[in-house]
Amino acid sequence: MIRTRRAAAAGPVRTRKRGRRSPLASVALVAVGLLLTGGAYTLFTASSGASAAIDLNSAQAISQGKKLFQANCATCHGLALQGTVAGPSLIGVGAAAVDFQVGTGRMPLAQDAPQAQDKPPVFDDTQTKELAAYVASVAPGPGLPSSKYLQLSGNATRGAELFRINCAMCHNVAGAGGALTEGKYAPNLNGVTPAHIYEAMLTGPQNMPVFNDANISPQDKADIITALKATQQNANVGGFDLGSLGPVAEGLFLWIFGLGAIVAFTVWLTAKAN
Repeated sequence: MIRTRRAAAAGPVRTRKRGRRSPLASVALVAVGLLLTGGAYTLFTASSGASAAIDLNSAQAISQGKKLFQANCATCHGLALQGTVAGPSLIGVGAAAVDFQVGTGRMPLAQDAPQAQDKPPVFDDTQTKELAAYVASVAPGPGLPSSKYLQLSGNATRGAELFRINCAMCHNVAGAGGALTEGKYAPNLNGVTPAHIYEAMLTGPQNMPVFNDANISPQDKADIITALKATQQNANVGGFDLGSLGPVAEGLFLWIFGLGAIVAFTVWLTAKAN
């Protein structure tokens, strides 16, 4: 009875209506929905763009590539790919050379230098393939590598041997790159896609020699790519790799820190004795 009177004195009890939610909850739901939709769209477009196969022989790809070439490349390479004083002829270089040079960002050239440097590409993959289609349509040349040689399923042991014989003198045995003469250099191969490694061997960009299929077979190229990627993916069991630059860097490290530690210990020992 007392409890009932207290409740009556306190006034009517407010009950929460079911089914109502805070306005902030509605805003949060809308935001989550937009994020999920945008993320799904981004993943879809990225995956579709990466897996889209372009027929380099199609008239549409060649036509689009011609438009891109005339707008972005003809100033240096000429309207008919004949070359000018500012750029070499592209007649006969093939689709592989275009895909490598444009796909790695080396072309269009950013600045006059001893060699073109890789940078974020100006054109996306579809535009790059269209440019390759147009250049390949003018004159035959090395084509794009078959996907079966880019699956990292080759013989890594044999590939490492082939790399040491043919490539390590410039690129370093670990593919870390190295300096050449007159300000030129062999680039670091870490992070380079299998397709671009294959195309570089096939076309010989910059100061690199050409390793056509008569010199190094497609399967040998696949073995080399497999070995490079296996080396890059495996952890260094020797500790700090010092950039994988070889015995010079390791000797310099020992000379500075090892010999420095011995000298410091000798000075400390002498001072303590005195």
